[in-house]
Amino acid sequence: MDFVIFGAYLVLLIALGVFFSRNKKGKEKDSKDYFLAGNSLTWWAVGASLIAANISAEQFIGMSGSGYKIGLCVAAYELMAAAALIFVAKYLLPVMIKRNIFTIPQFLRQRYNNGVGLAFSIFWLFLYIFVNLTSVAWLGALAIEQILGLQGLSITVAGFTISVRMLIILALFCIAGLYSIYGGLSAVAWTDVLQVIFLVGGGLITAYFALDAVSGTNGNALDGLSIVYNKLKTLPSDTHFDLIVNRADSVDAYKDLPGICAILGAVWISNIAYWGFNQYIIQKGLAAKNLEEAKKGLLFAGMLKILIPIIVVLPGICAFVMANYPESIPGLQEGYYTTHGTINVADDAYPWLVRNFAPVGIKGLSFAALTAAIISSLASMFNSTSTIFTMDIYKQYINKSSSERGLVKVGRITSLVALVIALIAVKPLLGGLDQAFQYIQEYSGFVYPGICVVFGLGLLWKRASGKAAVWTAIATLPLGIIFKIAFPEMPFLFRMGYVFMCLILIFVSLTYCDKSATILSEKNTTFIKGKDAKKMLLSSAVIGTLAIICLVLAIIQKVLYVKDGSSMILYLDDIGFETLFFTAAFLSTIALVLYSNATDAKQDSKAVEIDLSLFKTSRSFNIGAIAIVLILVILYTVFW
Repeated sequence: MDFVIFGAYLVLLIALGVFFSRNKKGKEKDSKDYFLAGNSLTWWAVGASLIAANISAEQFIGMSGSGYKIGLCVAAYELMAAAALIFVAKYLLPVMIKRNIFTIPQFLRQRYNNGVGLAFSIFWLFLYIFVNLTSVAWLGALAIEQILGLQGLSITVAGFTISVRMLIILALFCIAGLYSIYGGLSAVAWTDVLQVIFLVGGGLITAYFALDAVSGTNGNALDGLSIVYNKLKTLPSDTHFDLIVNRADSVDAYKDLPGICAILGAVWISNIAYWGFNQYIIQKGLAAKNLEEAKKGLLFAGMLKILIPIIVVLPGICAFVMANYPESIPGLQEGYYTTHGTINVADDAYPWLVRNFAPVGIKGLSFAALTAAIISSLASMFNSTSTIFTMDIYKQYINKSSSERGLVKVGRITSLVALVIALIAVKPLLGGLDQAFQYIQEYSGFVYPGICVVFGLGLLWKRASGKAAVWTAIATLPLGIIFKIAFPEMPFLFRMGYVFMCLILIFVSLTYCDKSATILSEKNTTFIKGKDAKKMLLSSAVIGTLAIICLVLAIIQKVLYVKDGSSMILYLDDIGFETLFFTAAFLSTIALVLYSNATDAKQDSKAVEIDLSLFKTSRSFNIGAIAIVLILVILYTVFW
């Protein structure tokens, strides 16, 4: 039954992929059709495709493994992503859509210079091929291998021994490539609607049956959740059900997610860089029918993000109790199930749970959900890799006069080459990780601050200069390495925040030292005029005041920590109160941008003209955004 369900899913997926890959009658795909789905995506397709591209083995395996080891606090990445999507939808995406861009590096080329655009094009290509494609395929294959009980097996063909894991990776690449390489973004996005149904639906059903198995023969899923919760709450200083981790309770969990830094700190850098400036994510928004559909699509994705902790983090927490405290599980004591295999590293948690506790039929659905997450992410990465190479390198530097047909052909070849390279590189690059999700987050954190500063200020600040962008990009990686070496025990989110603050200082200083800024005419002495300028000045004053308050509070806490050491001051230190330094820097940057845009008589020659009407949102969008914020407030209040 499990294999029938899984087989039906694969047949349906491939059939839909082939269907949406076809050319319309009498019309051959051009570059806009292939790379941006002909700007045909509705809001629900945008939102579903965003989640399908985002959720992969990194979440099902990596985040579930972190849930097993450190608990609910890892859900901060998902919950804060919901808030970040509101910010991206309202302030970043509208400017990108107005400029009719295909790729993020294209924007950098237009905004700064060809060197910055080319540098980031090459960076994203290496990141997608050698980090994203390889990690998603490796973690996914590892999970599938464990669920099927095929660990360590291999087969011999014509004298060559091939591991089962590599065969699974090859199968995943082939299925994802089958429709994404030929059909382009249209095939990827519309099949993602099916993928997200399996992903979310199958994930929720898996979590339900795992909790149901915990409760034994006379209980249900709610009873199972109560058993897991009550057991963990009886353990001294256990943080598995804490969204905000206190350092005094768990040094290990605090190092990964230090207290309130999960709300106010550098987790915002990760989310804005990922959701706002990551090609295979934001490309879905750029392919929407219009700006309003794009905004609603990102908001819909934000709603779905709130469900992800239930799908991936909660099963990891359940697996922790089942594996370590079997005597407290009624289902085990009643002989409700027997377990096979062990959890050797944290990332084994989800496949171990599915293999042992999902009943027949549901296991096939869980398997389909996991595979959907992997394949949809791989398909999006193939498409975005081909988009960046074709539009930002091939068209710009190799064949500027290429026909539309030629661009599509190069895009398909690029996807195929990326598939082959990733297949060759996957085994040497990966293996032996305990918490892959935290590993990926930390090492992505070496480049995210620079991405946030260069893209964000280029998008929203009229004075941002190309020279500042180049040197900020160059300084990003060395600064990250210096902080890593100098402060090896510092939580990486703090390091990321401090690097961000340094890069802001570098960027702003170099911008104001750049003498090439254009002096505006007498008739246009401000970038934004009249009521809009007054609104921006007022907003700048309010945000600047908040920044000063955050800075003063952070300094006072640090001074009192040295002199006083009272229980309240110690508690504030244990929940990472120093993250207010980052908050102050972030708010100060926004205040500076608003003030400069409203009053500065100079601007960069390639500045993006900000049309404030772009930032207006509909009533339905505002209601949805408020609903997301209220849900987050409730969750953090209950699970503080």
